[in-house]
Amino acid sequence: MAKAIAAARNGITHTWTNPVVGAVIVKNNQLLATGYHHRFGDMHAEINALSHLQDINDARGATMYVTLEPCSHYGKTPPCAKRLIEVGIKRVVIGQQDPNPLVSGHGIAILKAAGIAVTVLNKTADLNVAYTFFYQHHRPLVTLKYATSMDGKLNDGSKTRTLLTGKPAYHDSQTLRLHQQAILIGETTLTVDDPQLTVRDTTPDFPPIRIILVNNAADLNRNATVFQSDAPLWILCRQSTEQQKWPDFVSVFTDPTWAPQTIMQLLYEQGVQSLLIEGGAHTQAAFSTAGLVDRLVVYVAPLILGGSGLPAIWGTGCKQPLPFDLTATTQLGNDTRFDLRRQ
Repeated sequence: MAKAIAAARNGITHTWTNPVVGAVIVKNNQLLATGYHHRFGDMHAEINALSHLQDINDARGATMYVTLEPCSHYGKTPPCAKRLIEVGIKRVVIGQQDPNPLVSGHGIAILKAAGIAVTVLNKTADLNVAYTFFYQHHRPLVTLKYATSMDGKLNDGSKTRTLLTGKPAYHDSQTLRLHQQAILIGETTLTVDDPQLTVRDTTPDFPPIRIILVNNAADLNRNATVFQSDAPLWILCRQSTEQQKWPDFVSVFTDPTWAPQTIMQLLYEQGVQSLLIEGGAHTQAAFSTAGLVDRLVVYVAPLILGGSGLPAIWGTGCKQPLPFDLTATTQLGNDTRFDLRRQ
């Protein structure tokens, strides 16, 4: 299973809304083949492992170790469970039962009905944290990220963006974006920072969906940097913009409130499993107050701004403190990254 897990990690950031999965085939104490899910739409890990056998007949009587329950339905590929039966696999050791209701337990039942011995370890959920969370909680896993001074300020109080952290933190935040399916900011952050909201250290197979929350989409500056990339862009506006013409990469959703819960419902319906909230302070506060922040990533720069700078998570207060566990501390040049997980 350790080899299957290692193989699965090769697919990270390439499988979009599909989980990363690894598989190995063993027979007579010999490792015959290793496979993993390379990319969204490509063959699944089990089939990839079978394709690496010198002779498909070697699968008969073998054991497969796979990090996630073999699928049981027709999607972009045929059911893996049925293929394992066809080639004569004798035993399947599964790292995690699939939380997706289309599969959950059905693949295992198909294998057992065919006389295949099945063992479920429940030890590989950490490979697909957002995927598992999405199906368990019916919403995306939400990460709140911001950079702050030592005195908790996001900026120096001016109407322009304040650069706080150095290049190592910048590159680290790009990697953080790469691992998210969507990024959200509010209208003030859009106006003041004029961000791209893209991953710039590499070219991702599936760029995160860029989401901007605005009052009236008709008021948006079409020359803003966010419109200079054709990565998917969602505009959540409170006023209808039916008469507006938008580029093909832009999708507009209208709702008079756009409360955090409404945004979560939209993302769930669209199949988005992970969301990174990058700003601003009022958007951070709205999601925190709603209890919809699951993880925190905070970059702290060794400087003091003082004055009237905007503090993080500013606005609506929480009814009671939100407890988090500190899971990691990372030094990035002169800056420090703190990772926290909701208790």
